[in-house]
Amino acid sequence: MFNSLFDHVDSIIVRDPAARNRLEVITCYPGLHAVWLHRVSHFFWGIGLKWIARLMSMFARFLTGIEIHPGAKIGRRVFLDHGLGIVIGETTEIGDDCTIYQGVTLGGTSLYKGVKRHPTLGKGVVVSAGAKVLGGFTVGDGARVGSNAVALKEIPPGATAVGIPARILHPDLPQGPDSKTKEYFSAYGVTPNVDDPVSMALKGLIDATIVQEAKIAALEKIISKLNNTPTDNAGSSDTKRGLDAIKEWLKE
Repeated sequence: MFNSLFDHVDSIIVRDPAARNRLEVITCYPGLHAVWLHRVSHFFWGIGLKWIARLMSMFARFLTGIEIHPGAKIGRRVFLDHGLGIVIGETTEIGDDCTIYQGVTLGGTSLYKGVKRHPTLGKGVVVSAGAKVLGGFTVGDGARVGSNAVALKEIPPGATAVGIPARILHPDLPQGPDSKTKEYFSAYGVTPNVDDPVSMALKGLIDATIVQEAKIAALEKIISKLNNTPTDNAGSSDTKRGLDAIKEWLKE
């Protein structure tokens, strides 16, 4: 029991640079207290004492500011960093080594009882501050949900989702024989060298426009030379019409 407790505390120290020692984590981290109290309420929920389980979860909410339904399943070494305002629904399943920041909601989109309404987080998932993960889908192992993102569908393992609704990015993790993905921790769901897909699309359009303008300028020079006319004067009306037609063709 104590080995499991200290294993949990040590995992928090590894992930939080503000944590200095075990005593500080055990006494001053409400996210840790919330998980411990949830273990007790979940036990009562499992043996059918549901009112007692709910009462204990309400006490934990009053004490820590974190609301975890006693029916939720939480794995080992789960870190609720800061924790204030976190809401975790009844059918939520959280894998080992997940990190969840303040203001996160792991909620449901269905009102039907007896169905999987809340998300399942794989191992090592990071859910950033203010993010909402809504629905009975799976967030794959090692995935990240960016700050204030609203995830409404499945997120593949190792991917990063940002935006409203959340879009999938392709993380550029450290490469090389000495790098290990499991040792790479990305605080607040941030990964290096990634761009928002909308920004990338706009950049592609701008680059394509620049290339087209360069081609048009080159064609203007060639046509001007063929007609023995200066570049700034396209020549006859026929040449102008030809240039206009070429420009329209290049733009299509």
